[in-house]
Amino acid sequence: MNLEYLSKILTSRVYDVAVRTDLQLAPKLSKRLGNTVYFKREDQQPIFSFKLRGAYNKIAHLTPEQLAKGIITASAGNHAQGVAYSAEKLRIRALIVMPVTTPSIKVSACRSRGAEVVLHGDSYSDAESHALKLQAELDLTFVHPYDDPYVIAGQGTIGLELTTQLPMHDYTVFIPIGGGGLIAGVAVYLKSLNPNIKIIGVEPDDSDAMYQSVQAGTRVRLEQVGIFVDGVAVKQVGVHTFELVQRYVDQIIRVSTDDVCAAIKDVFDDTRAIQEPAGALAVAGLKKYARENKLGGETLIALTCGANINFDRLRHIAERVNYGEKTEALLAVTIPERPGAFKQLIRVVGKRNISEFNYRYAAKSQAHVMVGVQLEHPDLRESLIAELEGAGYTVTDLSSNEMALVHARHLVGGRAPEAASERMYSFEFPERPGALLAFLEALDPTWNISLFHYRNHGSAHGRVLTGVQVPDSDLERFKVTLQGLGYRHRYEGDNPVYQLFL
Repeated sequence: MNLEYLSKILTSRVYDVAVRTDLQLAPKLSKRLGNTVYFKREDQQPIFSFKLRGAYNKIAHLTPEQLAKGIITASAGNHAQGVAYSAEKLRIRALIVMPVTTPSIKVSACRSRGAEVVLHGDSYSDAESHALKLQAELDLTFVHPYDDPYVIAGQGTIGLELTTQLPMHDYTVFIPIGGGGLIAGVAVYLKSLNPNIKIIGVEPDDSDAMYQSVQAGTRVRLEQVGIFVDGVAVKQVGVHTFELVQRYVDQIIRVSTDDVCAAIKDVFDDTRAIQEPAGALAVAGLKKYARENKLGGETLIALTCGANINFDRLRHIAERVNYGEKTEALLAVTIPERPGAFKQLIRVVGKRNISEFNYRYAAKSQAHVMVGVQLEHPDLRESLIAELEGAGYTVTDLSSNEMALVHARHLVGGRAPEAASERMYSFEFPERPGALLAFLEALDPTWNISLFHYRNHGSAHGRVLTGVQVPDSDLERFKVTLQGLGYRHRYEGDNPVYQLFL
């Protein structure tokens, strides 16, 4: 039992500003999973995120001298708003360093509360380095987003509330993990009072610093992190949080982007509240854990921890929901290039609902079509493919192919025989002015761009698919150019979507 943290949690100052959030039954998800599912609604806080608890508790415990000088932090989102809200409440100076890529809605939210905002760099790491430099110059107190005992204790008050809302009961709690402050605080409190409570951490599969650290037995620093679940996109977990997670967390599971999109819809269906991706992360983990372990009749709690989402991200989320639930199949089907071939294919698909159909004429004996089919149950995808193959069609399942889901399904056209020596790459561009220009200026003017597709998803980074004509003699120089540019990228020339459609 960690008496130091229990004492800090019990003497926390969070309720000067935070509210005791609801533990809300999720009847629809409970019925689907065959378990009793609750949402701990931290999106009900004044800043729509649990981050207010830890930020205020840390700041409220500063000395009068520290408060008089002011505070500083680095954050791209909810922690920044928690610090700004707390500083406004306590009437002290707050300087917040945010990446240039931070959505304007979050920058405006901090400035509206009187905080000074400095935009620096493209990532949290860039902002943090600059914040620490300013801290030394201005003699301000740094308020860490997660790796601070008072911040951890503030988040731990969620565990305190759970013990009063569901007293003396054995249950399983699913908690999202970024830097680890939330899960560390809740786990140390619940496990100290009732060791039979299970604590399951949830991370995105492309941003799993805590999972890798626990596996390695030491803190691992990731080279890159995924950008979709931006609220937990942390390259390295904290010293304090890592130690507590090792001691008090039972298991960490990882989920996909599509799992998270489906979970956002699950929360909406039961609450009519729209979570940000990190806010629904625990729900995605709860669903995966319940299904993989074939749970039935148990009590499961997911922390829905934030609802600060840009409205324009909802388009991308809605597009991916059915793939997260595995109730839509996206298939490439080869058909003969002759009149009546479409009709025959649709006859095989039968009464299943077709969600999309992409095709362009090609002067060959065979045609490739991209078809989306809605399924009543995930297990029906294999039977659909089997029916099509049994009818003589060649089928490639693209339901988990990122290039197909993000780009190719939206492209109109076909192969370009004139695009000799085409090199196909997908990129992640920082969503800031000049990012595209920097990419174009880095390319040799003799390298022709033969394909370009970009869609804004309302996040800090854009997803880009591009083809560049680079002769074999320039290939090594081209690769060096891409490395020097610093944008995350992946070669797509071997992707079956490229081979079949582009």
